[in-house]
Amino acid sequence: MSDSTQQLKPNRIVNNKTYKSLFLGLSTAIVASASYALITPEKSKSALDKEALAIPAIHSKASDLSISSPVIAATPLIIEPEFNTLSHTIKNGESLSSIFSNLDLSKKDLHNLIHANELGKQFASIRSGKNLIVTTDSEGLLQKLSYKKNAIETLAAVRNDNSFTIEMVSKDIETQITHAQATINSSLFLDGKEAGLSDGMIMELASIFAWDIDFALSVRKGDQFTVVYEKQFVEGKEIGSGNIISAEFINQDHAFTAVRFEDKKGHVSYFTPDGKSMRKAFLRTPIEFARVSSHFNLKRKHPVLNRIRAHKGVDYAARTGTPIKTTGDGKIIYRGRKGGYGRVVIVQHGQKYSSLYAHMSNYKKGQKVGRHVKQGETIGYVGKSGLATGPHLHYEFRVNGVHRNPLTVKLPHAKPIKKSLLAEFKKQTQPLIAQLNKAKASNLLAQNI
Repeated sequence: MSDSTQQLKPNRIVNNKTYKSLFLGLSTAIVASASYALITPEKSKSALDKEALAIPAIHSKASDLSISSPVIAATPLIIEPEFNTLSHTIKNGESLSSIFSNLDLSKKDLHNLIHANELGKQFASIRSGKNLIVTTDSEGLLQKLSYKKNAIETLAAVRNDNSFTIEMVSKDIETQITHAQATINSSLFLDGKEAGLSDGMIMELASIFAWDIDFALSVRKGDQFTVVYEKQFVEGKEIGSGNIISAEFINQDHAFTAVRFEDKKGHVSYFTPDGKSMRKAFLRTPIEFARVSSHFNLKRKHPVLNRIRAHKGVDYAARTGTPIKTTGDGKIIYRGRKGGYGRVVIVQHGQKYSSLYAHMSNYKKGQKVGRHVKQGETIGYVGKSGLATGPHLHYEFRVNGVHRNPLTVKLPHAKPIKKSLLAEFKKQTQPLIAQLNKAKASNLLAQNI
């Protein structure tokens, strides 16, 4: 063998190794590419090339030759769970338990949901006519439950393994200030409705002025009121009324003005513009919008006994079952039958004053002699027990044991605004009074056009 032939052998060995490396590298690339194509057949060649460029390569060196072979990792297939959602309108007599049974939902989930926290208990008091939104997985396991309580609040429960996270989701409330004005032609209720006020707003207006105006007796045709109040909106839709912030009621040419004040502790009350409380120690009347059927008269002829017998109180004709309110804070000192009075409750207000409520059809449950009651709290219901020709309330008011006319007796005032709060009171209420004056002016202008 010549020298030249012997020198070629090492080079051939190197070249053979290079070819083997090249062959193996290309084989790896081909197999990997084929495997990747099987995993993602929908991808184009250009897409594969781009992904190959983004993946680190394995390099095989032979002299100056370098060949890259991409290593392709298979992406795991993620399957999203399937959920079913249905809306169920709650029917009369249905409970959450019966709904769970009808929908074949777990009783254990029901127990865990209701006992998850204090909010969970509210699911037990769902109301007919409202909707439950129920979300389950493919196996019928409850995942979410929501109950829209009102236009603002939705009670929502979300599964967290074997328990539930429950929260109250509240929408933002937008408040706008508006006003209404009316002249009494028939009644506060009817004319208030005509002016655009809700039933609740009319009742609130009456309660603000209840210590000064007897709405059962004193309201006259031609009386006027102006009220500045809040309207509430959620997502641009009106959902109801908020608070009365200022109001004026002109009753028989006497003007009464009230403004809302909230102290730093959140206590809310109504005052005159100079800081005197609208609240008195006693309400004028113990019943809402009733008709006076018999006045205080010491020489009245009794309708049943048919003889002169002093009528030491005021009778209010009303439907059986109408709530009767105590006119002042006090303590129940008598509760039972009392001759011609029928069913009676007597309330002692401190040492000087007492009030009597007679001819009741029934008493408010849970009350007894010795119990303290708050002004405006219901103590019984209108009836015709005892000597009565029809359902009505007989109401008496006594000062130091002496009967006084409830409609004319001078009532003690509640305490005015504290001197320490007077500066804050004026700062908070002056803009509200300004809004009331502006509303009155705009109404006056509208009447003169």
